[in-house]
Amino acid sequence: MKRTLLACALAGALFVPPAAVATPAPAPEPSEAAHVHAAPTTAAVTQIDGVVVIGVAPIAASTFVTDPKLPRQPVPASDGADYLKTIPGFSTLRSGGTNGDPVLRGMFGSRIALLTNDGALSGACPSRMDNAMSYIAPETYDRLTVIKGPQTVLWGGGASAGTVRFEREIPYFDRAGVRAAGSVLAGSNGRNDQVIDASAGTPRGYVRASANRSEADDYSDGGGREVPSAWEKWNADAALGWTPDEDTVLELSAGAGDAEARYAGRGMDGSQFRRDSLGLRFEKKHIGGVLDAVAANVYRNEVDHVMDNYTLRDPDPSSSMPMPMASNVGDTSQGGRVALTWQQDRWEVTAGVDGRQSEHRKRSAMGRGNYRNMPWSEDARFRTVGVFAESHWHLDEANHLMSGLRIDRAEVDDLRATTGSGMMPLPNPTAGQQRSETLPGGFIRYERDMAGRLGWYAGIGHAERMPDYWELFSPNLGPAGAANAFAGVQPERTTQLDAGLQYRSGAVEAWASVYAGRIDDYILFDYMSGGMMGTTTRARNLDADIAGGELGVDWTPRDGLKLSGVLAYAWGETDEGPLPQMPPLEARLSASGERGPWSWGALLRVAASQDRVNTDQGNVVGRDLGPSPGFEVFSINGGYRFSDRIQLTAGIDNLFDREYSEHLNLAGNSSFGYPAEPQRIAEPGRTGWIKLNFNY
Repeated sequence: MKRTLLACALAGALFVPPAAVATPAPAPEPSEAAHVHAAPTTAAVTQIDGVVVIGVAPIAASTFVTDPKLPRQPVPASDGADYLKTIPGFSTLRSGGTNGDPVLRGMFGSRIALLTNDGALSGACPSRMDNAMSYIAPETYDRLTVIKGPQTVLWGGGASAGTVRFEREIPYFDRAGVRAAGSVLAGSNGRNDQVIDASAGTPRGYVRASANRSEADDYSDGGGREVPSAWEKWNADAALGWTPDEDTVLELSAGAGDAEARYAGRGMDGSQFRRDSLGLRFEKKHIGGVLDAVAANVYRNEVDHVMDNYTLRDPDPSSSMPMPMASNVGDTSQGGRVALTWQQDRWEVTAGVDGRQSEHRKRSAMGRGNYRNMPWSEDARFRTVGVFAESHWHLDEANHLMSGLRIDRAEVDDLRATTGSGMMPLPNPTAGQQRSETLPGGFIRYERDMAGRLGWYAGIGHAERMPDYWELFSPNLGPAGAANAFAGVQPERTTQLDAGLQYRSGAVEAWASVYAGRIDDYILFDYMSGGMMGTTTRARNLDADIAGGELGVDWTPRDGLKLSGVLAYAWGETDEGPLPQMPPLEARLSASGERGPWSWGALLRVAASQDRVNTDQGNVVGRDLGPSPGFEVFSINGGYRFSDRIQLTAGIDNLFDREYSEHLNLAGNSSFGYPAEPQRIAEPGRTGWIKLNFNY
């Protein structure tokens, strides 16, 4: 079936409809962005700027788009994972106040492609203390696009769960001018944020600069207990662009950032999250012939992360790390992409090539700051090159066929001389070895009248994923009979059906998306007690079945009033029982309204209990801690628009100060007084905030 699927995808991606087709149907703007969104007609993001965003509906098949600059409830931590929770189907594996790991439909890690300005960014911590979203300041981007499932091949291989793109638009100026937007926020627990995004230019070019700073103290949960969770972050990015005309741009960009964060659920804190980025991109649209657009970019992203047990806490003499110690890890990712879009009559094809290389390094030492005197040791190197083609065939105004195919060649080098702890290193049986895999992927999807009153889509996709750094190098053990995880963990293969409906009639808009899939060689972590050595992890493969979906409805009973509801559920099963780390059934019910310059909103979030667990199974970050109870959290917000340029919003999250914790969670660390038995980290209690947005 998989070979047939890939053959169909290849035929669809490269097929040109016959010239006998009489009258071309209207097509969306022939840009790569429109093609990526797979919208049969031009789709706009409908938002009322005066209303705080408390949910996002799809604009096309499996595609969600929102503006990260808009106010949001609950007020987000300044990282990408927390902002993604606005989109149905997303949750976060929590570890404290910030830098949780994003989870989409129960899928985690590199199953989600995470891109910033179409460049890949990777964390470096072996246990993902600094996942890629830790380095993202959402409000410094113009657009967040999410494509669920293996329903595109344009943005890298292996993205079986979905693709996430934080994007900055080109600030083209038709005449000389200056634009600026920003915000300031203050809230409970010492929270204060500042964001500025400014650009100046002429029709021939522009300069743009964006920056943010965010900090918060430890928060108190609904029971009044203090949770170690403080953070302080900053980011700064700049771009210089040449625009000889409104359809052409050559842009050079650079950025940097740093942070520190306390973690209630870890034995160390993050005392440094240094990021340095460089990028160059070229885009040419509306060329005028069959070749309609060219897009190319190259990037280099480097992270330098320090975790220690002494900067933001005192070493715990009763723990496995009684003395001050630090670990310094880094990753350098560089790559590029070239894509060309052709359009003629009823068809569009985007094809190209992309590649990425990353090098991981580490060093560590006992004592305060002594790691700086240690040499770096490179332990892993990854290389991937892929070719792709994706097509959109406008059968007529209402019917559309999308398909795509990509093939990736992935290589991984094991550069470790030894494995095991720093006190008892062992010779690495796979030192100097290389693994290579050829990984095909593709999809084919049919859409019917998605811009009309009642539309639907159905598609099947396949993605194959090379095990990532955390699955090959972080576990203590590999599958039974294998020398280690590098030698034994196999690529993951996902085949998934995605389908959905959209309905629009008068005051009612509704949508639903469902999926069902089979994951061959799903990569699972077992957590086992290691006695005095702590917890031992084993990575291995097993087969899994997954299913679930999301449902949403918006009702506008009168002008200025909207009632909404969203339901999300994810399910997974293996031969050993429930697939671990699956979020529970969740519902969000909201009401929002406007009257003149005033706006208001209310959000009730309800999470069911989760008893479909497999205790001590999970992923590199977390494991199932056992069943979890359900909870309900109610939040309110209001706003006032002084003018088109200035808007004030305020809110109270967890209005009734409920004591609760998320199912996907880390156990509280004993260094902060949590008990030896696993106890989930509680979420913030009642939290007030006020935010001023402005633009010029």
